[in-house]
Amino acid sequence: MTQELKAGSRWASAADDTEVIVVKPPGAAGITLECGGHPMVPSGTAKPAGVEVDPSSAGGTAIGKRFAHESGLEVLCTKAGAGSVAVDGVPLPLKDAKPLPSSD
Repeated sequence: MTQELKAGSRWASAADDTEVIVVKPPGAAGITLECGGHPMVPSGTAKPAGVEVDPSSAGGTAIGKRFAHESGLEVLCTKAGAGSVAVDGVPLPLKDAKPLPSSD
């Protein structure tokens, strides 16, 4: 299944309760957004039966956190879950907050 990771598209984990929204699409096609060791499915579609979080991808995802990938992909977690968000099996790092300007 090819994922169309467009800005504003919503994705749900096939293995747990995690849900994300794409803030910025990737610069290149062909990457796979995953959670809990399995490809994510479009939000609102039926999840595959019997899929569980892979223990190696069970770091958890916190609501309100942004994750970024070197391809330019940026996602925002809208519902927390037990699985870790990844691209092609590589966990996504948290996006650093931008520093506020100095008031000096």
